[in-house]
Amino acid sequence: MNRAVPAARDRSAREPGATRAQAPGPRTPASAPGSPEPRTPRAPESRAPRTDGGIAAWAELLRLPALFTVPGDALAGAAAAGVRPGPRTLLAIGSSLCLYEAGMALNDWADRAEDAVERPHRPLPSGRIRPAAALTAAGALTGAGLALAAGAGRPALAVAAPLAATVWAYDLALKHTPAGPATMAAARGLDLLLGAAATGDGTRAALPSAALLGSHTLAVTAVSRRETTGGSALAPLAALATTGALAALAARRPNRLPAGRRAAAAPGLSGSTPAPGVTDALRTGLSAVYAATAARPYFHAALNPSPPLTQRAVGGGIRATIPLQAALAARSGAGATSLLVAALAPAGRWFARRTAMRKVSIT
Repeated sequence: MNRAVPAARDRSAREPGATRAQAPGPRTPASAPGSPEPRTPRAPESRAPRTDGGIAAWAELLRLPALFTVPGDALAGAAAAGVRPGPRTLLAIGSSLCLYEAGMALNDWADRAEDAVERPHRPLPSGRIRPAAALTAAGALTGAGLALAAGAGRPALAVAAPLAATVWAYDLALKHTPAGPATMAAARGLDLLLGAAATGDGTRAALPSAALLGSHTLAVTAVSRRETTGGSALAPLAALATTGALAALAARRPNRLPAGRRAAAAPGLSGSTPAPGVTDALRTGLSAVYAATAARPYFHAALNPSPPLTQRAVGGGIRATIPLQAALAARSGAGATSLLVAALAPAGRWFARRTAMRKVSIT
């Protein structure tokens, strides 16, 4: 009996509105005339659905930390075309960022019913952003991306238009079909070609780099299809094998440099291309960083394909995109560009920590 007394006191001290002088007898009934209504604790405001579309909700919807994986596409494309990045490359980067964010907003709009069951914390099912607002943002961002590509020239717009169509087709129709991963891979490859087309109209020279980056995206997307359910070791194993093959190919010196790189590297001519030994070291080192970033989480997901480890594998694959882009730039002989792309990785990690958004997904 004595033990119940301190327990009651403890509880009264912790509960809102409770006083130490509470006695077992009833206080003035709330229904008595003239008595005040009893004060009941309000539910925290965070539990109530909000539709104000705050900055944090939009940052989560648009997956801002993943934006750091986008500029490297255009920069690697410019490097593959053999041209130094310039103002048109910046326009291509802006177009890529807009189209990428359009895909993120459209993705959650299309998956809002599924997310209400599997990911109720996301901005749309939680009520923090209205579906109509997300769809409007997707349309506006698509228009802005095409406008920026048009500013970079007709060749860039000729690549941006099918890129935008691929993004919308993936989110609205192809995402949950067998063609989903290949469609996402095509979008990433087109994004690299956009940088090549905007900078130097060298899309043909950039096709090998686009194929390597698209293959990486194909592997990551295949793993992401089991993000919430897990249970399959086949996709992580295939992604692990793909990572090894891509790292080996990215580390190899190409048979021929782009025309612009050959001219800059010719004896007696000054250019932005570093000495071959420096470029070789960059290419090899960045390829190793790419393999290390992606391979370990893939391996863990293959051993135990649970949803948490599968999600980590997807995150590792997304983070590995940046060192792969940097390795492709170094492979094209653009050492300075490869270092610029590689610097996006620590910047992205710093931003994710500052915004408390460490988990990134492409689904």
